[in-house]
Formats: sequence, C-alpha cells, structure tokens
Amino acid sequence: MARAPARKTPSPASDDLAPRYRHRYCNARSTQPRVFGPGLSADRVRAINSMGDKWVNGTELSYYFFDKPTDGETVTAVDGTTSFVSWRGSNAEKAAVRQAFDRWAALGIGLKFKEVPTREQAMVRVGFMAGNGSWSYVGRAILGIATDQRTMNFGWSVAADPDTAVHEIGHTLGFEHEHQNPFSGIVWDEEKVYAALAAPPNQWSRDKTFFNIIRKLDTSQVQGTTWDPDSVMHYPFEAGLIRSPTKYLTQPLQPAGGLSPRDVSYVKQLYPPQGPMTGFPELKLMESRPLNLNAGQQIDLRIKPTRSRNYEIRTLGSADTVIVLFEDVNGQLKYRGGDDDSGEDRNAYLKLRMARGSVYVLRLRLYYADRAGETAVLWW
Repeated sequence: MARAPARKTPSPASDDLAPRYRHRYCNARSTQPRVFGPGLSADRVRAINSMGDKWVNGTELSYYFFDKPTDGETVTAVDGTTSFVSWRGSNAEKAAVRQAFDRWAALGIGLKFKEVPTREQAMVRVGFMAGNGSWSYVGRAILGIATDQRTMNFGWSVAADPDTAVHEIGHTLGFEHEHQNPFSGIVWDEEKVYAALAAPPNQWSRDKTFFNIIRKLDTSQVQGTTWDPDSVMHYPFEAGLIRSPTKYLTQPLQPAGGLSPRDVSYVKQLYPPQGPMTGFPELKLMESRPLNLNAGQQIDLRIKPTRSRNYEIRTLGSADTVIVLFEDVNGQLKYRGGDDDSGEDRNAYLKLRMARGSVYVLRLRLYYADRAGETAVLWW
C-alpha cells in the first residue's frame, strides 16, 4: 500500500485572478547536498560532484508503474476540502513512458532499461498524479527513496507530450536542467520569472522557481564549457523573461525538440556501449589489480568463486570510488551490492556471500585519485 499522508495543495487559480503562462515545467526533486569534511581539495570536490549522481556504466535500471487502487495521495486544498488523487496512469501514458525509455536505449548506451512487475524489484517507480507536476529525482538519489514512494511523476498526460517523459528519464540518468548551465550566459528578469511561474499552470513558490530556473549549477555538474539551448533537458521560455542574450527579449527560447546532437554525444560519452561480459578481464582471488584510470573512468572485472562462502572486496590506496557487484543470472546482471567512499577517509568495501560456479561482475568507477596508478582493488 502506498497511500501517502495528506498534504496541502493550492486550489486552482482563476484565469481572472492570475495571468496564464502556457508552459508546464518539470520540478526536479532536490536532494540533501553532499557535505564534505575539512581538508578536501577543490579538485577532489569537483571530481566527486561531477560524477556523484551518475550510474556505473552497465547498470540495468528497472522501472515500475504504480497500479493499485490505494496508490495515491490524499491532498488538502487551502479551503480545507480533501480528495484522494491516484498515482495510476492510463495505458496510453504508460506506453509513452516505455517509448521514452526506448528512445534512450536506442542510442546504444551502456545502460539497460527493464520494466518489472513489482515495486520491490524496481529502482525507478513511476506515478501519474495529476496536479503534482512532472518531476524526477536525479541519478542515484533514487536509491534512497522507499519502495512505496515515487521516484518519478507525471502531472499531465505525456501521451501527447513525449519529450516530458524523455526529460524526466534524463534526470534519472543523472542529468540536470540545461538552462541552469553556468556557461549559458543567461541573465533573467527575475521578478518576471517569479510572476510567470506563480501563475497557472505551474503555480510555483519563489523557492521552487529559484531552484529549478534561476539557480546556477556548479561548473562541476555540467559537461564542458558550452551551452546547448536545444537540449531535451532545457525548458522553453517565452519572450521577455531573459534579459541576456538580448535576442530573447523579443523572441522565445524554444528548444528544437527531442534529443539534441549534444545530448546524444554526452550520454554516449558518459555511458558508452559495452561489449560482451566475456571480454571483461578476470580479477583473481587474492591478487590486487592496479587501477590505471583517469577521473570518471570505469573498469569492469569478472569474479569467479571456486567456493561458496562470504567474501570481501576492497579498494586500496587513496582514491574516491564507487563499486557495484552484479551476479550473472542467465545472462542478466542482478545487483548484489555496492559502496561509495567518495569524500570519506576510507576505502570502498563490500562483504557478501558469493556462490561457487556463479559469475559476478564488479564495476568500479573512479572519481578521484591523489596519485595516478597508486590505487588497486582486491577480493579475498
């Protein structure tokens, strides 16, 4: 049962009381910012931030659509009335989201997507709550969300708006809003932006508008030093909300629609296509393997236990890494455990049972190393 507690929501504003702004926007869900201990260098913090929300390449992202009559929320309007709003979507809406996953998969990236029948199996849990906006948590933040809660929502029908579904999945892949790129050069007419987003259909607070539009991302959260106004992760904006570049004083900023060429190149760079697992080198028991990786790079290793027992896996040296272990089950990689030591004074570590005759894949992504070539990984 996934019935959420009652919450207050504003009543729909009359068109006679507030100007209508025609664009409906994604409200990306904020997560608790990383807090680093003293002594971390600026380079190390930037390296961690640039990859902290991203998945290890080769991950299979399982997704699920809420489907029970009790899946939903009781909302309380400002006039005190309450109503139950379902999280269930229509067949057409679910088909649009499936097609959006297929559009990302068709690029040949290293991530896989699979619809699963239960919420307990899913990493991505999709709701269709009308009036709650369209939103998603960003990247690996979804792993901290309870299994009876949504990690993604669509607040209007995406059957006729497929780019919204592609956009929200982009957030799940770890991508932020492109109009918040610090290299965009955008200077907002801030009060006009706040007024436009306070009106229907968004009805956003100033804090929500600041977080999703006006706030600039850290340079470590974006790719390169260029701006892509055609990105599927970019909002459209009506004329007059942007003061600079000055052309948008008199003309709207309208992305071309769909995945831009830069979207495609960026996702392939971050999640490159993978060959067969048989091509992964084997990590032998008790033999440490040096990690000759640059920041952001990944290595995939096979592990083949000869006995069924508990094993330990650990990185060695001064480095920030994320490690994830999968078991090969009939050609499908099933998640068995993971650890992220970034920003901490320790090494990534797993202790778990592995079975004789099974094959496991250890994926390791390096955020940062104090000294290149002086880190390693070992299992025993």
